[in-house]
Amino acid sequence: MSIKSDRWIRRMAEEQGMIEPFAPQQVRLNEAGEKLISYGTSSYGYDIRCSREFKIFTNINSAIVDPKAFDQKSFVDLESDVCIIPPNSFALARTVEYLRIPTNVLTVCVGKSTYARCGIIVNVTPFEPGWEGHATLEFSNTTTLPAKIYANEGIAQVLFFEGDEQCDTTYADRSGKYQGQIGVTLPRP
Repeated sequence: MSIKSDRWIRRMAEEQGMIEPFAPQQVRLNEAGEKLISYGTSSYGYDIRCSREFKIFTNINSAIVDPKAFDQKSFVDLESDVCIIPPNSFALARTVEYLRIPTNVLTVCVGKSTYARCGIIVNVTPFEPGWEGHATLEFSNTTTLPAKIYANEGIAQVLFFEGDEQCDTTYADRSGKYQGQIGVTLPRP
């Protein structure tokens, strides 16, 4: 298994639509020249962005968090350029990018240090061979203060690992329950 470089990522994005929309290099400024939390192709990965679609966890209904029977009333929906996560709480979002993972590739996604240094943990599960869709992102605010997340800016880095051989069964082959997801997707039993 080998980690893939910026050259490989650009080729796969351009030839196979692996990442759409795709930024072939790091973007650090918006059109107005204002600083952004960077996104786009890096040396050995791709920094994905968070969309404007958020679900902020709330305990207003005193629901129990149950991955087998998740109560959608546990979230408040928000569409905005920023999301304020309450102290010791979390929010869900999705990537701006739609990803199509090749059948011989596995990804690992890690949060950007800019957020980690503020006590905001980004959790994303691996993208399995053959998976495609918008990735659902989870942001945990581990601090005792409200925390801000910025839409359309970098949030996490995806690292691509190419296998030495083809896997027997891809995520698409087994009809994974999160295949082709479009928006912020809640747990499915």
